[in-house]
Amino acid sequence: MAGVALILLGGCANSLYAQALYTATGPGKYISVGVAGSVFESDYGHHRLIGGTAFLDANLTRRMGLEVEARSMRFHQGEDVHFSTFLGGIRISSRARQVRPYAKLLAGRGHFSFPFGDAQGSYVVVAPGAGLDWRVHESGKLNIRVVDIEFQQWPQFTFGALHPYGISSGFSYRIF
Repeated sequence: MAGVALILLGGCANSLYAQALYTATGPGKYISVGVAGSVFESDYGHHRLIGGTAFLDANLTRRMGLEVEARSMRFHQGEDVHFSTFLGGIRISSRARQVRPYAKLLAGRGHFSFPFGDAQGSYVVVAPGAGLDWRVHESGKLNIRVVDIEFQQWPQFTFGALHPYGISSGFSYRIF
């Protein structure tokens, strides 16, 4: 009788689980892409430039990730002064319900066009910043970038260090 009971229990073993299922899941790893409108004070002749930004956020853990952004500041320019940047770096965030405040430190290249198209130059750019994303939909796929503030430093600029700063706002969509 004991042998029959062992055989029956052995046949049912595949349908028995010793571990409980997860009660909740965190945001984990994800990648989101987004666009934003930007307004920057150029710090070269104090021109206020308007442009666009495309960004990619790749969260590796719940709080830490990478950010890559490309920004072109070409509108509202005076004397044909404008710039563009391509930056990447780390992003640390926190999450409280539907909002996600974050801080970032990016570095990369900036391209600057001097007045009247007389000259152009490429420079190293370091840009600390911070912002706030707001989750619009329960799935977390659509987010509004309420504010993103960035303080750029161009330490090797031709006429001494340049310090443009600005603000951006837009939206992102989680693709993975």
